[in-house]
Amino acid sequence: MCQNEIKKTEAQRYRDFILLTYTIFPLCLRDSVFDILRFDTASGSRTHIFHTHIGHIRFFLRMFVTKPNNTNAMNVQIEESWKQHLAPEFDKPYFIKLTDFVRQEYQQGAVYPPGRLIFNAFNLCPFDCVKVVIIGQDPYHGPGQAHGLCFSVNDGIPFPPSLVNIFKEIHDDLGKPMPTSGNLTRWARQGVLLLNATLTVRAHQAGSHQRQGWEEFTDAAIRTLAEEREHLVFILWGAYAQKKGAFIDRSRHLVLTSAHPSPLSARNGFFGNHHFSQANAYLESHGETPIEW
Repeated sequence: MCQNEIKKTEAQRYRDFILLTYTIFPLCLRDSVFDILRFDTASGSRTHIFHTHIGHIRFFLRMFVTKPNNTNAMNVQIEESWKQHLAPEFDKPYFIKLTDFVRQEYQQGAVYPPGRLIFNAFNLCPFDCVKVVIIGQDPYHGPGQAHGLCFSVNDGIPFPPSLVNIFKEIHDDLGKPMPTSGNLTRWARQGVLLLNATLTVRAHQAGSHQRQGWEEFTDAAIRTLAEEREHLVFILWGAYAQKKGAFIDRSRHLVLTSAHPSPLSARNGFFGNHHFSQANAYLESHGETPIEW
C-alpha cells in the first residue's frame, strides 16, 4: 500500500480525535478537552498539540477510569505487581481527591512529567524486582526534564546540579567516569526504584503539587516494600527523605543516610558517603547482583 493511502491528513486526524473523544470520554471531561483544543488551535501549534492531547486522553482513560465490576473503584494503570500491592490505596478518599486535582491541573496548564510517565518509577521496576530505593522530593519543573524518575532527566537534557554531584560521588566511590546522559532508566531496569515523594508538579512552580495526596501514596509504597520485602537498600539523602523513611526497620534492611546532593549541602556529608559501594556490598552479601551505577 502506498504512503498516500495510509497516511491521514491533519484534518482527518482531528476528526478522528473528536469522534474518539465523544465516543469514549466521560461526559464530565468532554467540555474541558474541547476548551483546550480551541485554545491550542488558536495558538497555531496544531500538530504538536494534537499529540499532546492524545497523550492526555491515554492518561485519563488508562489511569483514572472506573473498574467495570465496581463503579466506585479506580483502575489506576500502574505495573501489575504494584497495582496488587497498592490496590487498597486507590479506593481511599485521599486518592480520589488526588486524581481529581491532577486531572484539573493537566487540563489547565503545563504539568510535569507527561501523564503517561507519572508512574514510570513503578512501571520500570516491578515490586519483586526492587533492590534499592532512592527517595526524592519533587519532579523537575522545567520543560523536558522530568520523566517520572527522581534525580533523572531525559536524554539530551543538561544535568541538574544535584545529578552532577551524584555522578561525582559515583566517580570518587567506584571510579566510574561521568556518563553522557542523565537518564537513569538504566538504574531503574536493574532494580533501583527512583521514587519522588510527589509525582507531579506544575511547570516552573516547585512544590506546587505537594500536600495533595501524593505523599500519602508514596508513603504507602515505601511501607509496603519495607514490610513485605527483605534485604533492600534504602538511600535517604537530606532531612526530607530521612523523615519519610524514618519507620523503616534497620534490622531488616540497609538504610543509608547523608546530606542531600544539592550544591547547598553536598559538602556537608554527601561527598564521601560511599553509598553506591555500600549498597552493592550489601546486595552481594545477600546473593543479589550489584547495580551498575
